[in-house]
Amino acid sequence: MRTDLVAALDIGGTKIAGALVDRTGAILARSQRPTPAREDGDTVMRAVEEVLADLAASPLWGRAHALGIGSAGPVDASAGTVSPVNVPGWRDFPLVERVRAATGNLPVELIGDGVAITAAEHWLGAARGHDEALCMVVSTGVGGGLVLNGRLHPGPTGNAGHIGHISVDLDGDPCPCGARGCVERIASGPNIARRALENGWQPGPDGDASAAAVAAAARAGDPVATASFERAARALAAGIAATATLVEIDIAVIGGGVGKAGDVLLTPLRCALADYATLSFVQRLRVVPAQMGTDAGLVGAAAAALAGGTGARAGV
Repeated sequence: MRTDLVAALDIGGTKIAGALVDRTGAILARSQRPTPAREDGDTVMRAVEEVLADLAASPLWGRAHALGIGSAGPVDASAGTVSPVNVPGWRDFPLVERVRAATGNLPVELIGDGVAITAAEHWLGAARGHDEALCMVVSTGVGGGLVLNGRLHPGPTGNAGHIGHISVDLDGDPCPCGARGCVERIASGPNIARRALENGWQPGPDGDASAAAVAAAARAGDPVATASFERAARALAAGIAATATLVEIDIAVIGGGVGKAGDVLLTPLRCALADYATLSFVQRLRVVPAQMGTDAGLVGAAAAALAGGTGARAGV
């Protein structure tokens, strides 16, 4: 039997996606369910099992020799458990064990979703060819991952590079993680929208109060919407500069739904970066948009499965 494919899961607070992926990173089959994020842990797991059942129904399933999971975190790759901040029903949830049971004991590799996106961008996207990189997803939350010395660097538990929970405002708002003033608390999509609404921004006739709507208003010149994105950009710049100062990355890749705002976010981010990345060895740092789109989590999870472990090269 040919075993030239891997299965992949991308698990977040909004959706649970699955795919069968070949060694070039091409997605050959896929499935998706909404994440029942406010339900109990077993209900969330049932959605995962439904996605896996869809993949198992594909005639290609028998060619899958391993499965990679990129999950919202924190994750604990050594224990095989996950505790996503935005999925309260999963706390120390034995995801690897449950997925193995649902797939006939396929080998499973677990990494954080930010690490998965980093693996994808380094393999096939905007960080390809860079040995020192930070890749970020700015969406419902803010996550990230690192490439150091040309290798994916997930850390012992799979959470290294989790930039969303660096504190950039010591007296800032409490974050669900327990800290204050985290990058995520300022720069995630829901918090961009929250800040705009608190400061007087009004949604249009359709009532859309999402970060995408705030971005559209900022493009149209709304000063409150613009200010909310500028504050998010400064928080991201502070976190990126701190990371670059610690580990000397030379590129930061910005993906996720908020990243799709384009210049509304990237222009003030690059300007703010000049205020924070001041030392000579970080001044060459570039910020670029991600290239892998919504499939980045799946492709990165597949990369982990293909590599057979999180210590492998990021680019398969």
